[in-house]
Amino acid sequence: MKIFSGKAHQELAEKIAAHLGTTLADVNVTSFPDGESFVQINENIRGEDVYLIQPTCPATNHNLMEMLIMVDAAKRASAGRITAVMPFFGYARQDRKDQPRVPITAKLVANLIEAAGVDRVLTMDLHAAQIQGFFDIPVDHLYAKPVFIKHLREQHGDDASNLTVVSPDVGGVKMARSYADKLGAELAIVAKHRVSATKVEAMNVIGDVDGRNVLLVDDMTETAGTLCAAAKILKDHGAQKIYAGVSHGVLGDMGRQRILESAIEQVITTDSVPQAYGEKVEVVSVAGLFGDAISRIHDGKSVTSLFDIDE
Repeated sequence: MKIFSGKAHQELAEKIAAHLGTTLADVNVTSFPDGESFVQINENIRGEDVYLIQPTCPATNHNLMEMLIMVDAAKRASAGRITAVMPFFGYARQDRKDQPRVPITAKLVANLIEAAGVDRVLTMDLHAAQIQGFFDIPVDHLYAKPVFIKHLREQHGDDASNLTVVSPDVGGVKMARSYADKLGAELAIVAKHRVSATKVEAMNVIGDVDGRNVLLVDDMTETAGTLCAAAKILKDHGAQKIYAGVSHGVLGDMGRQRILESAIEQVITTDSVPQAYGEKVEVVSVAGLFGDAISRIHDGKSVTSLFDIDE
């Protein structure tokens, strides 16, 4: 087994390698003065089981291209099998034609990954689960839920009698329902209207949150518009403490500022991307989750047990 990392998130890659009791393989990933990426693998990987860790987070295009070039380098070095480990899958929001004359970029990215020579993909909490079907190679889709639930129980105990899990939009109801079931909590939904890519107008709350603590659950946040608009309307409907659990905290300055000024007590997110930090942001690591998945894939074992949560 050989674990490689691009430049996107070396800290996470090092944690995954440490969890597996190994170190990152030797590779030079640099850029020419004109911005072109260059990769050179500095050790023999002929016939090896290779894992390339690279979330395609901002700078998305650069990190995606860097990964594709690393895959090509590994393929030409006669790697036995190449697995693209993408803790965060960029372009996942462009998964369908919802307007005239627009691309389905998530499908294009899947085609590029396959054409480069990837044999399987390992990712977590895709924005749209059907993206797995865009690939003609195996896709192992992990969930951050076991990591979040364990953290929430350690921090807040098992008592969920006064907790309501809230989906900030209708599309996230399935995810919120799975959290509510596991925590033994109630479920509510915020019906929203998106005005633009950076502005969201929350509309109404479906369900009872009056006098209750709330956990907002979402797969990702970037500008935090959805979360903060949802938190405001939940406060208006009588919610007490409001927390958010977000799988991918792809936060920019605008998102961090909005969270800081919002009614949210704390945003719990994972280290799937290096942008996950801020004054009200708490990060839990998924290095162990990915390390266990890589170990199971390498040994030809099932990864399904990683979805289970110890009671």
